[in-house]
Amino acid sequence: MSNAIAVEVIATRILELRGKKVMLDRDLAKLYGVKVKRLNEQVKRNTKRFPDDFMFQITKEEINSLRSHFVTLNSRSQFATLKQGQNIKYLPYVFTEHGVAMLSSVLNSERAIQVNILIMRAFTKLREILLTHKDLAAKIEALEKKYAEHDQTIKEIFEAIKQLFQPPPAKEKRIIGFRVYDTKKD
Repeated sequence: MSNAIAVEVIATRILELRGKKVMLDRDLAKLYGVKVKRLNEQVKRNTKRFPDDFMFQITKEEINSLRSHFVTLNSRSQFATLKQGQNIKYLPYVFTEHGVAMLSSVLNSERAIQVNILIMRAFTKLREILLTHKDLAAKIEALEKKYAEHDQTIKEIFEAIKQLFQPPPAKEKRIIGFRVYDTKKD
């Protein structure tokens, strides 16, 4: 699998929770080639490396939200296979970009290093895409404002042309010349 394709695949695993871009522990464990339990054990052994802004455990409500999200997307995630009302034994952890970077120091293997590089590239690519969309949105808004002014000017021009096609209002005719008054009366 090429790096570009791997980055694309990883980017599909990045979710947004609590306003942060995160990855599930299960997805990371699969990428690193370890069991989820082993990944979480390494994290628990190194809790000082993972503050709340690097990693957090998701709630049951967030799981339900993810479950409905994944079912609608027909994903192969663990949440899509769970039926409504079915419980998960352990609430999963999610890692932010910084948490994923910290995982490379905890999981010290060649594969972990390579996967970490790809994950960092995926996060960077998502950030670039978001910035591109913001720039594009700003440019579109500027164009809309510019052409809104043009639209108003064009409307005024058409109004002026319509007025030219209408006949001028009828004026009172003045009689030119002499007036002769009849002085004879019968």
